[in-house]
Amino acid sequence: MESCLFIHGFTGGEHEISPLSQFMEQHNYRSRTFTLKGHGGSRNDLLHSDRHDWQQSAEDELTELLKTDEGVHLIGFSTGALIASHLSVRYKPWIKSLTLLSTPVFPLNPVEILKTLASFSMLKTYINKFTSTPPKATREFQRLVRESFSIYPHIETPTLIVQGKRDHLVKTRSADYLQHTIPTTQKQVLLVDNSGHMVCHCEDRDRIMSEVLHFIQSVGS
Repeated sequence: MESCLFIHGFTGGEHEISPLSQFMEQHNYRSRTFTLKGHGGSRNDLLHSDRHDWQQSAEDELTELLKTDEGVHLIGFSTGALIASHLSVRYKPWIKSLTLLSTPVFPLNPVEILKTLASFSMLKTYINKFTSTPPKATREFQRLVRESFSIYPHIETPTLIVQGKRDHLVKTRSADYLQHTIPTTQKQVLLVDNSGHMVCHCEDRDRIMSEVLHFIQSVGS
């Protein structure tokens, strides 16, 4: 049985990618999810962690998997996609595929943010996120975004890029940039018309999950 390591996003948790991890389990893949250091707890926990801690916690999970598996499929969501990109280069011989979901190459799409603010529930979510996220943590996220630009040209692992066209946190051109910058000859781009940032929870999630499965099966065959 092949393994998939899932990496969630900034200030998020395993729930962000749980539909896909469960889907892959149903199709005979071993799914491993975890919580990045500093996440899933209090504001103080996030305050006392940095991007190196987040990356190290993901690397620890990967090395643990590689004790029993010859290779692993990496699946990263949002900031998790940045971390997965770094790991795919550092552990290139052991990474079978890389799936990048809603990668914040160019974070924040002001037009889409204005659209979502028309929803009271989304506005409430933004306010809660803003007040619970320490500025230091946001700066660490921004540093990771910048540092990742030097990583993309070195990704040689088969890569699937998934981006929602209604993403309010990531500009759609992020997917185009990845497509033209990542040098691997095995890469696919999936742009989803009716998806926002949370691609594993959008109305087109069944299609997205099927595409991820098909891609991983194709590189593993």
